[in-house]
Amino acid sequence: MHRPAQRLTRILACAAVPVMLVAAGCSSDDSSGADDAQKDKPASSSPASAPAVEKAAYSTLPEACSTLSKKTLKDLVPDADSLKGKTGKSDDTASRATCSWNSLDTKGVDGSQFRWLHVSLMRFDSDEALGSGAERAEKYYAKQIADAKATEDAKEVAAEPVSGTGDAATVVSYELKKKEGTFKQQSLVTRVENVVVTVDYNGAGLAGQSSPKTEGLVEDATKAGKEAVAAVTKANSADAKGSSGDDSGKEPEKDTGKKSEKDDDENAGQGADPGKS
Repeated sequence: MHRPAQRLTRILACAAVPVMLVAAGCSSDDSSGADDAQKDKPASSSPASAPAVEKAAYSTLPEACSTLSKKTLKDLVPDADSLKGKTGKSDDTASRATCSWNSLDTKGVDGSQFRWLHVSLMRFDSDEALGSGAERAEKYYAKQIADAKATEDAKEVAAEPVSGTGDAATVVSYELKKKEGTFKQQSLVTRVENVVVTVDYNGAGLAGQSSPKTEGLVEDATKAGKEAVAAVTKANSADAKGSSGDDSGKEPEKDTGKKSEKDDDENAGQGADPGKS
């Protein structure tokens, strides 16, 4: 007689407790259904981890002032005060390094021939948030080219790809007219794996001397770029997975030379004044 009333009392009591408790103990007099549901519930799985970014191929840089052979330096900056070059400052010599040379060939009353050479090396590590070292280097490579093309007051700007130098290479040529004369600038930018090499080379005929021909300056800058790429590849030969960089460069003389990334960006694509390194 009293079972319906007892069951109604039980239902009302369950209605007053939280829904989670209702599901656990008040939905039915028989708990076997809950046990079966628990058995059928799929096991929780941990979220899949993001794929690891590819390890950078190159882990170090050569000394910037040692990337070019003595013969090449004598060809490009024949009257430099020192073929050792002027090193740039760097707080991380394994990631950034620079070196520069000045040459002023004075011919007396006939004027002078000026040359300025600058080698910049930038290496990028792989970073899960920023991408692989090669991807980061590719972006910096494109930025260096864009910056050279956008040099203030540059005239006769031209850019062309260069083959046989790293994984990709481009030379940007232009002229800058200054009070001393017309400076012809060549900025060769090349990427090899996760390293970007930038060779800035300019020349000018001063005080009556004729300006050098652009074609010859491009050839010289390209030769220097190939040697610098070969030096980067050689410096990483123990742990590099392989590179399309050119290996034909001669073994350079050793010296030191480093500089900050900020200074690299300021120097890239800029003509130098006579006597300024």
